[in-house]
Amino acid sequence: MTIPPTGRSTSLNPGNRFEALHIGPAPDDIAGYFEPPDADRREPTIFFRDRSLSILSKNDSPDLGFAYSMNPYRGCEHGCVYCYARPSHEYLGFSSGLDFETKILVKYDAPDLLAQAFDKTSWQPQVVALSGNTDCYQPVERTLGITRKCLEVFLRYRNPVGIITKNALIQRDIDILSRLSELNLVFVSVSITTIRQELARSMEPRTASVRKRFETIHRLHEAGVPVGVNIAPIIPGLNDEEIPALLTEAARCGASRASHTMIRLPYAVKDLFIEWLQRTLPDRSGKIVARIRSIRGGGLSSSEYGKRMTGEGEIAEAISRLFRMTCTRLGLNTSRVALATTHFRRPGPEQLRFL
Repeated sequence: MTIPPTGRSTSLNPGNRFEALHIGPAPDDIAGYFEPPDADRREPTIFFRDRSLSILSKNDSPDLGFAYSMNPYRGCEHGCVYCYARPSHEYLGFSSGLDFETKILVKYDAPDLLAQAFDKTSWQPQVVALSGNTDCYQPVERTLGITRKCLEVFLRYRNPVGIITKNALIQRDIDILSRLSELNLVFVSVSITTIRQELARSMEPRTASVRKRFETIHRLHEAGVPVGVNIAPIIPGLNDEEIPALLTEAARCGASRASHTMIRLPYAVKDLFIEWLQRTLPDRSGKIVARIRSIRGGGLSSSEYGKRMTGEGEIAEAISRLFRMTCTRLGLNTSRVALATTHFRRPGPEQLRFL
């Protein structure tokens, strides 16, 4: 068992399931010839230019409330150890492990590609999710501002956008979000996993603090931007008991809606998460894994529509019931989110000049 580099959730880089060759630890008979890793070492983040020629991804999942999403980045420096998106990095030749949080692809052309998509006559105005496979406000966004430029495109074309993030950096863009809100073009969901900062820092080492995330809900609400909370993932035996306290604080800060997603651990993510559990919570790891299996039909993941978000079985049903009852008590989810599509326009050169 190795200690992760400073600020990272894992030290592991499990093999890429698409590659025949894997780099692993030294065999036991020669391991003694190698220096053990320094516990205080830092693993730098490396950024690559992503030359994708399009920005909108389409999905046909009935579990999601949108057909299109966009990701300004690939990989995520937040480094959440449980992240279901980690295996997508294997399509790029990287690992689901440390590579996912240290090798980030940047779509510098995202704003222009988004405008090109909206300019097509085939585009029908509808909600676009920002993002589905990364966090659009991960740390490098502070410097690059790609997500902010994309929001300017959404405002220019008046196309609705749904945003989900764990990062308080979204507060920087309240000026644009407020203008989108005036036209009913935006809804923000702030993802919070736990109210325990120590646990959050271990599972999600580079996200905003728990306090800053609640503050973000409050600031968005104060600015008139509709905002909700997303408890994700719910990990039975670890954070499910926090649901009432978490929803209560989110409602107090101004959240109008709440959602939740059960943990799922596809491919190598299960190995990363179990290693993290055994390293950080050795006395509880067996119980937590057993409970995850109980909501996943004996496995640790599920891709089945209708079950992958909610889980199944008695424990999953009890958690969902607790969530619903708490939302009802707090007055959450009393109204449906229906963002406007009637304001959509394709601005010409003259309109662009005077925006």
